[in-house]
Amino acid sequence: MTPTAADAPRTRAAARTALSAARRPADLFPDDAAAAARTHRRLARLLHPDTAPAAERPQAEAEFARLDALWQQHTAAARPTLTTRRRTYTLGATLATGDLAVLREASYEQDGTRHRALLKIPRAVTDNDLMEREAQALDRLARHGDRRHRAYAPRLLESFRHCEAGTGSERRVNALVPLDSLVPSGGFHTLAEVHDTHPDGLDPRDAAWMWRRLLTALGWAHRAGRVHGAVLPEHVLIHPGLHGLVLVNWCYSTALGDRIPALVERHRAAYPPEVTGRRPATEATDLHLASHTMATLMGERTPKPMRAFLRGCTLPAEARRPHDAWQLLAELDALLDRLYGPRTFRPFTMPAPHP
Repeated sequence: MTPTAADAPRTRAAARTALSAARRPADLFPDDAAAAARTHRRLARLLHPDTAPAAERPQAEAEFARLDALWQQHTAAARPTLTTRRRTYTLGATLATGDLAVLREASYEQDGTRHRALLKIPRAVTDNDLMEREAQALDRLARHGDRRHRAYAPRLLESFRHCEAGTGSERRVNALVPLDSLVPSGGFHTLAEVHDTHPDGLDPRDAAWMWRRLLTALGWAHRAGRVHGAVLPEHVLIHPGLHGLVLVNWCYSTALGDRIPALVERHRAAYPPEVTGRRPATEATDLHLASHTMATLMGERTPKPMRAFLRGCTLPAEARRPHDAWQLLAELDALLDRLYGPRTFRPFTMPAPHP
């Protein structure tokens, strides 16, 4: 018989007896989610090894581990799963909803260990092709160039087709390694968030390291033969403490010389003419978008010499713009040296989120 909240043990001895008798999660936890959570909290409090006498500590640790395993099984059974040839993903909370896709937390078991993942699921089946573009781009980037550059793009676990129960709709899902799995401290922010916290413009000395890393990411991608195609504030993540940067959302990417498949309509004014005119995209396309993003970030605080530099990167004629991100980085470094002297580390922080 399935237990109820009233059946939850009240003493350590009763908790140990209930755990010993349990053969499956349903023997311990009620069907109701809230009641099950309360029961788990009570059992965890009663069975925590710190509450056991020293002589019983090893046994208490084993019991606590078994309680945790049963709880994980219970919570996993209550959540939907997506199964591929490689893994079974247990879906968690929705983290964000973007123009094309929904990002959901997920976890999977491998070699006896539970791992976290991020599932990117298209909102419409008509965008499956864009999800496939992202998977192809991330796979190519992972196999190309210097290993240290791989931190500039998300890591793809796998890409798979999922048939939606009830509707029969087939969606292309990209499974990604969460960024906070790679950087334990977490703390990534988009350049859109940075702009929102600096509405009067970001100090160019702070923007400098973001700009430099963005050019490095693009130089790496271009050497791999890919154009990102949507270097927009929402798609550039920075880590303030580590001065790190990740370029995300490769759904709009394409091979050098091909057309960008789609654009983010609310940013139409930011795109160069070759994108809106459905003409081939080149390295200069990404450099135009990156320069527009950095110009917007700095706003009125941009020094005049830097404004002239940015104008050269955003000329209407694609052929007249810079095409080599590495060369542009060297030119940017020379400009920064003239404006601010030798490079120094400037700590950068973002405001703490409101509780």
